[in-house]
Amino acid sequence: MIYLHLFVTFFQIGLFTIGGGYAMIPMIQDEVVKNGWLTMGELVDFIAVGESTPGPFAVNIATYIGSVTGGFFGALCATVGVVLPSFLIILLIAKWFTAFGDNRLVRGALTGLRPAVVGLIAAAAFSIACSNLISLEHVAGPADLPNSINRIGLLVFVPLLIFTLKKKPHPILLILISAGAGIALCCLRDLLI
Repeated sequence: MIYLHLFVTFFQIGLFTIGGGYAMIPMIQDEVVKNGWLTMGELVDFIAVGESTPGPFAVNIATYIGSVTGGFFGALCATVGVVLPSFLIILLIAKWFTAFGDNRLVRGALTGLRPAVVGLIAAAAFSIACSNLISLEHVAGPADLPNSINRIGLLVFVPLLIFTLKKKPHPILLILISAGAGIALCCLRDLLI
């Protein structure tokens, strides 16, 4: 039954998400946490791995979640589920888009969808940033907030954000720098404790 559940869940995610893998993150987050397949922390780790491995992000994340949840066949069901809607839609678009591509209603719909995709990606980025930089489960009130901040995360995030905004480095370079900085800061913290 888990295989069918994985397939249907990821089929729905693939069908109703417009804008690619990053736009899928809010739906994946809702479904995965709601179904108890992963914790938010585990999902964030999977997102990092899915982003840093070769291949389409949506396929990577579906495969990882399916594998953890249902082994090989879980990975297969989740992956086929997330890919199948796009495959079917592209077949339809290839047949019909040439006829309707210049239609003002079609162009208007696509123009309206672009900002929505930006909003979905921004919301996902904000959610992931909050879950990585602030540990809200230990916050009972405003006085606890300073102790809930992930200082190592901030020490990696802020300089890399500034570096990214100024230099526009290749994503692989950012991944290598952030992994190295995280390792170095964790080792330094362990030495000081």
